[in-house]
Amino acid sequence: MQAEVAPYGRSTQRPPDVKEVHVLWITAGLGCDGDTISITAATQPSVEDVLLGAIPGLPKVHLHNPVLAYEVGDDFMKYWYRAWEGKLEPFVLVVEGSIPNEKIKKEGYWAALGNNPDTGQPITTCEWIDRLAPKATAIVGAGTCATYGGIHAMEGNPTGCMGLADYLGWNFKSKAGLPIVNVPGCPVQPDNFMETLLYLLYQLAGLAPMIPLDDQLRPKWLFGATVHEGCDRAAYYEQGDFAEDYNSPKCLVKVGCWGPVVNCNVPKRGWMAGIGGCPNVGGICIGCTMPGFPDKFMPFMDEPPGARLSAAAIGVYGAAIRSLRTITNHTVNKEPKWRHTGPRLTTGYRPRAY
Repeated sequence: MQAEVAPYGRSTQRPPDVKEVHVLWITAGLGCDGDTISITAATQPSVEDVLLGAIPGLPKVHLHNPVLAYEVGDDFMKYWYRAWEGKLEPFVLVVEGSIPNEKIKKEGYWAALGNNPDTGQPITTCEWIDRLAPKATAIVGAGTCATYGGIHAMEGNPTGCMGLADYLGWNFKSKAGLPIVNVPGCPVQPDNFMETLLYLLYQLAGLAPMIPLDDQLRPKWLFGATVHEGCDRAAYYEQGDFAEDYNSPKCLVKVGCWGPVVNCNVPKRGWMAGIGGCPNVGGICIGCTMPGFPDKFMPFMDEPPGARLSAAAIGVYGAAIRSLRTITNHTVNKEPKWRHTGPRLTTGYRPRAY
């Protein structure tokens, strides 16, 4: 029996004894499968650790992802059909790729996965989401395409595609009363996704409270700070010291970095094993974790509009700060004068008379 879930996300009964959980990962949205490829690099935790039961407290986890699965054809699709029929309980639905609008065309379909056994016709991505979302224990958008539409949803696209919350509704709740969980990124940072999935699995096992999300349904602990706040180059911004090209270790705002206004933890976390991450390796932040990406951040590699005013203001302040710090650095970057080999003690020590 499923535990009743209180409005604030804590169970009002003892959590059910969950032995096994299935993760149905649909990659049939409009996307490139890059998020699936990305998560294979995760180490905190790794996909292998989750699936092989190496993490204490977790139920047995079965992953059904068409890119990573070794089953093919009906052997793979049977889990999806069972979930469709309400015979796979519990399961987490992960959506990768933008969700197209199947209502805006006269014929055909934009995206599909498998065939309807009764009609032999393709089952559209939208139909899968319509049927599985109400039955899912938790629903996760993996990557910016699934969370906010991403590149496929930019102005002028012919598919009318959108993110998962736009399609299901921003107030949608899963069978267990959980909101949609968005883990954006183009592609998603591997440990960000796996850590979020781990949290949801612990929550399903009754070992974690309601997952804390921001107003864009992103995990707060991962997206609560900006790129700039975690960037190794941020001190250069404070001093008004900006890079003029991509070969410089200084702040990249003037060559197109949107880091000061983008919610993302990549400079702090790195990409793989704490290494990498856009500004850490000389790349600018283009805002790929944000709902307005890419339209509101284009053209890339141009100085962001607000950066001109803020950079000019910080330039005056920063020049003065740099001068003062140069003086202080010169003062403290030498040893005190009393450290010498001369015959006199010049440390200021005075022996006490008894």
